[in-house]
Amino acid sequence: MEIIIRTATLEDNTELFAMIRELAVYEKLEHEFRLIPDDLAKALFGETTMAEALVACDGDKRVAYAIYFHNFSTFHARRGLYLEDLYVRPQYRGKGIGKRLLGHLAQIAAARDCSRFEWIVLDWNEPAIRFYESLGAQIKQSFRVCRVDGKALARLAGKQA
Repeated sequence: MEIIIRTATLEDNTELFAMIRELAVYEKLEHEFRLIPDDLAKALFGETTMAEALVACDGDKRVAYAIYFHNFSTFHARRGLYLEDLYVRPQYRGKGIGKRLLGHLAQIAAARDCSRFEWIVLDWNEPAIRFYESLGAQIKQSFRVCRVDGKALARLAGKQA
């Protein structure tokens, strides 16, 4: 097995879509999955991209991916790198692919002079938490994710839901 990590291209869109669906199932969030392949292609490879992606390949098989984008730190007045998704297909877990993807992203963050590299992890995902901590990640217990979506977002925006 020789794993190559590279920047995703439009030709990866179908497999990226499939792996994102697999991630939704793994995270028990399939009920929130509304993605369609065309929207993913526009977001990652369209005229105005919203995020970037890496894929890990074993030959011609896409076995893992990472989707990331920039955020901003007012405390540092610099951008950061935010990892939206990291997914390794089950049969490829435990082979160092996730660690290699994170290392590749850390290199991107350093090359772009980012002040930090961040992501979230589900509180029940103990294997991921242990893995991230083994790499030196600090799990910030004092921060909580706030989300407004759907009807609540429409109400907050002053629109009828």
